[in-house]
Parts: sequence; C-alpha cells; structure tokens
Amino acid sequence: MSQTQATADAATARAQAERFRAVYSKIQRELGKVMVGQDEVVEGVLSALFAGGHVLLEGVPGLGKTLLVRTLGRAVDLAFSRIQFTPDMMPADIQGTMVLVEGPGGTHRLEFQEGPLVANLVLADEINRATPKTQSALLEAMQEKQITVGRRTIALKEPYCVMATQNPVEQEGTYPLPEAQLDRFLFKLLVGYPKEQEYAAILERTTGTADAEVAKVSNGAEILELRPVVRAVAVPEHAQRFAIRLVMATQPGGEYSTKRVNDLVALGSSPRGAQALLLGAKVRALLAGRFAIAEEDLRAVAPAVLRHRVQVNFRAHSEGVNAEQIVREVLSKAAPAA
Repeated sequence: MSQTQATADAATARAQAERFRAVYSKIQRELGKVMVGQDEVVEGVLSALFAGGHVLLEGVPGLGKTLLVRTLGRAVDLAFSRIQFTPDMMPADIQGTMVLVEGPGGTHRLEFQEGPLVANLVLADEINRATPKTQSALLEAMQEKQITVGRRTIALKEPYCVMATQNPVEQEGTYPLPEAQLDRFLFKLLVGYPKEQEYAAILERTTGTADAEVAKVSNGAEILELRPVVRAVAVPEHAQRFAIRLVMATQPGGEYSTKRVNDLVALGSSPRGAQALLLGAKVRALLAGRFAIAEEDLRAVAPAVLRHRVQVNFRAHSEGVNAEQIVREVLSKAAPAA
C-alpha cells in the first residue's frame, strides 16, 4: 500500500469515527431531555443499538426503563412497538396471525396481520411475565431475526433490537428467562434509584406543564451505516486474550477460574460473552477517540456483559452470594494478558 493510500484510508477512518461520535452524541442529547441521570444505562442502551445487540433492563417499577426505550424510538426514526407481557399472552399475539378480511362484492380472503414483533425497535415490558411458549417466539426473533407463523417465515428488517424490562423483586406470576434467552442479550443493565439531587429535575419534568420535545436526529439507515465503523475498531492480540480469560474465569473448573467460582458457580459465560465484550469495548474505544480497544474498555463493559451469563448454584444462594459479586471478584483478580 502506498503512503498516499494509507493517508487517505486514515483520513476516511477519522471522518467515520467523527460521524459516529456526532450521531451518538445527538441521540444522547435527545434522551437527556427526558431522562435524568442513569448515564451508564443510557450509554449501555446506545452502545447496544450501534453494536447490533439486545438489552435487558432490570429495575423496580417507576425508574424510567420504559420511558428510556420509548424516547429512543422517538429520537431515532425507527418502526417502534411496545409489548406489555402477561401470562395469558400467546405467540400469535406478538408474531401476528392470519385474519379473514372482507373484500369487494362480499368476497373474503385470508390476510396476514403483523404483530408487534415486526418492527425495528421492540420494547418488551415485563418480559418475565411471558410463558415459555411466548418467550420461545421472542427468542427466535432475537436470534434469527425472523418469525415463523405456520409455514410462513418472515425476515425482520434491520436494524432490529429488542429492549426488555423486568422487575427483580416481584416473582408471583413470572417465568424466569431460560439461560439460552439470557445469553442472547448483549447487555444486562441495572437501573438503580435516582440520587437525591436528581429528584428535583425528575419532578419538574413529570409534574409540570412543559413537555419535552424530542426530535428525530437519526434513522435506521444511518445506524446500519455506522455499525461497520464499530466493527472496524482493531482488537490487539493482548486485548483479545484478556477477554477470553475473563470469560474462562467465570467457568467452573476452567483454567482461569478461582476456588470461589468453582464452589459457587453452576454455569459460566459462553463464547457469546467474549463476543459481547469485544463489541461493547469497540463502541467505548470509538467514543474515546481510539481505533483499538484496551483492557480498560473490556473491564468497563464486563459487568453488563457477564452478570446475566453467570448462574450461581444453591450454595451461593444459601451464602447470599449473587452473580454480580462473582463477576466483580473475577474482574478484581484478572491479571493483564501478557
């Protein structure tokens, strides 16, 4: 490659990175018109959108989980739908079904009526209230980007992103998500209580007469154009080794697992965890103006990537140890890859 070509390629990469940061910042500003605080959650949601992954938002009611995703649907010109899951909901309620339509002259024909899964951005509210049969329909959409109704298979248009919410406390009438479905979420983000100084802004925005005007500042085509920019971020060999060892450290009986992991973990992260670590780190590096990921990027995204991919055993429950604590311990003991 000539020096001129290399210079031109470097200039193109810088321009693409600047465009990515500009679009990201515009969407983030629009979300900030409605959301107060929750910066890490907002960043996680946006990172997943640009990385092409799904998000599980966990928190008690009233913290703005639904509001965040709905506002994202307003800021980005995407086909948006919301599903309020209930135990009596059937797969056809979210996929769609064949309906009998009356035509001219009293004729009738069967026509497929799309369900709320046929969208670009799907808000799956209280996902753990859906029965296993309905969750399996959602799982197909998340993993295969398609839905199957009878003998008909419908491809879902990209970008396709499911952002699901669940309450961590209420268990009555719920169906815990199976490990296979949890693994399909790029991030699990914990939505916590606001800080004291944030309550005033929340109350002003929600109990006054003013209504925040959220502008459409991006669209699906632009998101798809910027996803290759994220994937083009370089992964140095030492960073890749560190990501692999982080994932292996969560696997009981593995080469890098500690005694506590061996004693307290039933299931560790799958290779999808390593994939998610790299994708999340690439977004973070790009936002920092770097074209290669670093260990600090992997450490920053690791809790969101791994907390739902680690399943603790009965002994851990009896000792009051949860997956979050295991992940933090793995990170604290992880040594840089040589």
